[in-house]
Amino acid sequence: MQLTTIAAAALLARNAAAQFNMLRFACSQLVVDRIDPLVNPGMTYTPHLHQLVGGNSLNISMDPETYDLAAESTCTSCSFKEDKSNYWTAVMFYKSQNGTYKRVPQVGNGGPQGQLVNNGGLDVYYIPSGRVTAFKKGFRMLAGSATNTDPSKVAKSNICHRCWTSASENQFVGGAPCTGADTVEIPHDKSCKMIRQTIIFPTCWDGQNLDSPDHQSHVAYSSGSGATGGGACPSTHPVKLPQIMYELMWNVTEFTNMPDFPTDGSNPYIYSMNMGGAAAHGDYLFGWEGDTLQKAMDSGCNLNQDCPAAGIHAQTPAEYNACTKEQQAPEEVDGWLAALPIGEMAIKA
Repeated sequence: MQLTTIAAAALLARNAAAQFNMLRFACSQLVVDRIDPLVNPGMTYTPHLHQLVGGNSLNISMDPETYDLAAESTCTSCSFKEDKSNYWTAVMFYKSQNGTYKRVPQVGNGGPQGQLVNNGGLDVYYIPSGRVTAFKKGFRMLAGSATNTDPSKVAKSNICHRCWTSASENQFVGGAPCTGADTVEIPHDKSCKMIRQTIIFPTCWDGQNLDSPDHQSHVAYSSGSGATGGGACPSTHPVKLPQIMYELMWNVTEFTNMPDFPTDGSNPYIYSMNMGGAAAHGDYLFGWEGDTLQKAMDSGCNLNQDCPAAGIHAQTPAEYNACTKEQQAPEEVDGWLAALPIGEMAIKA
């Protein structure tokens, strides 16, 4: 049964918390930059813009065999001090009818499990289901495809968008992630005050390869569906991983109030690839210190709290917000732009 009330959603969250603990924490914006060390290593002014969070050792080239994110980083824009991983997604833009573009601002996530404070960026979940094996040093993976234009090729249970009809991220809307009225495509009804984007990564690993040429073949989705920690793994990928989930809150309120908001049914919201929700994707580079993530999963560490059993420490928002990095592909990405930052450097409108 679809859960449509705040009370039902809160009950769902409490029931889930009773079944297992999970890490749920904020990651503020480290940088908005045209780099992609996973898909386009060594390149600046990559094909599209990303918002990147996590450890400040982020670089255009990070060889998984030699580059130690945890050792190279002096800070992280994520809540847990010991998490120097890097997480990133594409950037959402609003396209005005005069052909100019503006990056959609972001806020932290609220909901029954409490508010997370973000300066841009995204929220990260590590959801275990039974005994899981933490990622190994050098591990990396990709969820989704930046070139896909066909919504039917995307499992809504893994990548989805929600029309958030509340003006506050703390007033919960809908049920579990990627259920009910959630859609693969980006919603654009004027009733949407925010758009919540969810990206759920595979939970099964082949047990051998830290990466693969397409950054996806070494992992696989389990028999489970949605944000449950995953189900049984296939024989080809027998090692159960913690389920990583990204949640992003795009605040579209200022755009729905604009006089040029489309009335013809067209969608003014696009990602930085100049594509819609079917091309939504997320990138992950593992960088937790030592065996802290394994201990956190084994010890049932919960939400964004200190967990002495695993040796992980939650920073204050002031601490993780202070961890930023200068663009490695310098260009203007804020305010109204004459065109999307694709190919040539971005130009202010």
